[in-house]
Amino acid sequence: MGFEVGFVPYNPDGWGPPAADAAPPSLGGGSASVPFAPFSRSDKLGRIADWTRNPPGPAAFAAARDTVFDFAGLEDSAGLASADDASFRLVDGKPPPRHPRFGPRWRFQQRPQLPQRRDEEVEARRREAEKERARRDRHWQQNRRTHHQFNFNRGGPSSSSAKPSVDIQPEWSVKEQIPFSSFSKLSFAVADQPEDLLVCGAVEFYDRAYDRVTPRAERRLERFKSRNFFKVTTTDDPVIRRLAENDTATVFATDTILAALMCAPRSIQSWDIVIQRVGNKLFFDKRDGSQLDLLTVNETAQDPLPEAKEDINSAHSLAVEATYINQNFSQQVLLRNGEKVTFDEPNPFATEGEEAASVAYRYRRWKFDDETSLVARCEVHAVNVDPRGERQFLTLNALNEFDPKVTGVDWRKKVETQRGAVLATELKNNANKLARWTAQALLAGADMMKLGYVSRLHPRDHYNHSILSVIGYKPRDFAAQINLNTANMWGIVKSIVDVCMKLGEGKYVLVKDPVKPQVRLYEVPNDAFENDYVEEPLPEEEQVRPFAEDVDATAQEMDAAAEAEATGTAAAADGDAEKTAEAAAV
Repeated sequence: MGFEVGFVPYNPDGWGPPAADAAPPSLGGGSASVPFAPFSRSDKLGRIADWTRNPPGPAAFAAARDTVFDFAGLEDSAGLASADDASFRLVDGKPPPRHPRFGPRWRFQQRPQLPQRRDEEVEARRREAEKERARRDRHWQQNRRTHHQFNFNRGGPSSSSAKPSVDIQPEWSVKEQIPFSSFSKLSFAVADQPEDLLVCGAVEFYDRAYDRVTPRAERRLERFKSRNFFKVTTTDDPVIRRLAENDTATVFATDTILAALMCAPRSIQSWDIVIQRVGNKLFFDKRDGSQLDLLTVNETAQDPLPEAKEDINSAHSLAVEATYINQNFSQQVLLRNGEKVTFDEPNPFATEGEEAASVAYRYRRWKFDDETSLVARCEVHAVNVDPRGERQFLTLNALNEFDPKVTGVDWRKKVETQRGAVLATELKNNANKLARWTAQALLAGADMMKLGYVSRLHPRDHYNHSILSVIGYKPRDFAAQINLNTANMWGIVKSIVDVCMKLGEGKYVLVKDPVKPQVRLYEVPNDAFENDYVEEPLPEEEQVRPFAEDVDATAQEMDAAAEAEATGTAAAADGDAEKTAEAAAV
């Protein structure tokens, strides 16, 4: 079979169609036929090859490139196509994208840089990587500060503070993971007046003279080494064991543990609580030497504290210092006349002949529902008599100032004239600690909570302190002032109790994540935490005191400055007197 090529017009003059006004027969002829031309300006027909010119130099190639056949009736379109070709550029003329961290580009032309060698390029890349890492660290730290100030949720602590309060073992299994965001919507109402089951211990009367203490008439903080302070956990309390055997309640805890749970969304540092499920009962315990035994300092501040333990302003050193200050303050502001108020039973933790600190333990019961009730051991530190002659229970706590340059507020200058500014600064830097103290006062049913302002004699002397002021607050009013919702506090406790009640018998540990705002519930072996070695804080008499020569040098510098100021004032006064005498003589 043959293949029909069809009619192909012959052009004896060269390549291409024979004439500009001629069209293929298949498309018809004449000006009324369909034009044989592309419909897009970018699709143009040109010569495939041109051998009519000899030799084909650069000009010939340029002419062949720019040649466009003009078909009938398309002269204008060919001119437009040539104009587009003249303005067409292959180079991208868009400006380079700006870096998001910087503003407008420099208006001045940069000096041309010489090409770098290979080792210089590697060094430049390393410097850029370090700058990027530093930028990320600053961004991380800023997120941490913002989280402290507004949400009380830590983001990006230092590497050492990022460690959990307890070593997480590989064999532990995660049962629950609860974010703090879910705590904000919880609410549960309990009876305003819980039932007092038993009151143990003895308390002394508060000395009202400390209400008149000012920075100008400060009192040196004394040390009470002979008095013992007990931090007994729940299951080691003989009274709680007796109440558990009598099926008095289903959940048992202490006010310290409950306050940590109630104020968990405000916490930044890691802490842990041991939970034991025995039958249908729950026991909330703390480990020996737990973080709950020490008071935090500047936990929610914007600037983190150093982590080196040998530094007297590190987080650990300040926690030990604040704990001792709080204990000594609670015993110093009492009357020394030996008069005490005793209760049903003596101190359950003190042995015969042992001098215990002034404290009363109130075992109180709250009822959640018909099947669940909670018993907690709460503490009050002193008693007072109001003008009507009725007794009032007091809780005593102390805030400590270690360096005015860090907090930005000098207590000796501001605590008397700008008390609100000092309290606002403490609420910003120690939001979690103040919330826990308020929660403990509410749990104990205290009528008044006394806050003492204790400062170092010298910023580098962490051994000697002075009481600058003592201010009293009603717990409920203070809770409203710091936005502490009682219904939300009990809602958090009730939710954790409900989660633990669904678990089987065994031992669990609730750990606050050191970085994320959440808590995790782990199932641990029954013998966990029984043989752990705990590093107890050193007693005050064994702590490292500041170097005497440093304190003496600082004191000498202060004396020299005062003397120079006095000398300058006297010289100025003598000069004024001489000028006055000369003027009188004239």
